[in-house]
Amino acid sequence: QVQLVESGGGLVQAGGSLRLSCAASGRAFNTYTMAWFRQAVGKERDFVATSRWLRDNSYVVSYADSVKGRFTISRDNAKNTVYLQMNSLKPEDTAVYYCAADRSPRATMTPDEYDYWGQGTQVTVSS
Repeated sequence: QVQLVESGGGLVQAGGSLRLSCAASGRAFNTYTMAWFRQAVGKERDFVATSRWLRDNSYVVSYADSVKGRFTISRDNAKNTVYLQMNSLKPEDTAVYYCAADRSPRATMTPDEYDYWGQGTQVTVSS
């Protein structure tokens, strides 16, 4: 069983930055696909970013178009932690942000295909 615990959310003004962290338990963290999703009030859970393991022990990252160039996903395997650096935040980025883990090294932006989820952390961007 893998447990994910997010932290780092909060209230920030438009144009500001936040860094979210997701600490994971589990021995095979380095091979998991790790992702961030977000869910605004009254909306579906949307893909934000993913970091997928490749067999040469490198990682490939991908982003939703809405955050490309502003958000960066990274991971520290020694700490079993994945990060989401969010810059140039906009009011439309306001949502609960969730960390997710997929045991298989596939590229997917579909929430249902992830095996484990954190509890979420609120990000609020004021205008």
